Amino acid sequence: MSLDVGLFAVRKVCVYDRNITHNLGKMADKAGIYKCLWRPEEIGIKYAKDLITPLTEGLEKLKENPEYFKQFNSPNGWGMYEHLVSFVERYLEACVENPDAEVEVRS
Repeated sequence: MSLDVGLFAVRKVCVYDRNITHNLGKMADKAGIYKCLWRPEEIGIKYAKDLITPLTEGLEKLKENPEYFKQFNSPNGWGMYEHLVSFVERYLEACVENPDAEVEVRS
């Protein structure tokens, strides 16, 4: 006779973490992705897979008309079109790679 015991814990592991200035909020709103980025819980987004379609569509809008979106660049240079495009591209890649990751936004 023997006894086998084990302790197992499920722990959250951060698979992606990045920060972006709120100065890009208006630009993100015009691209239709403000709530996806800053307030996902308000629109029912819980998992990374829920962000894939809206971020893809928002990124397409941003890239289709850069001159329009550049008008929302921050005058002090802290929040530019290029920053938002890069942020969304990388966030989207992370969502595709980790579709079951829980989305957590801290501001």
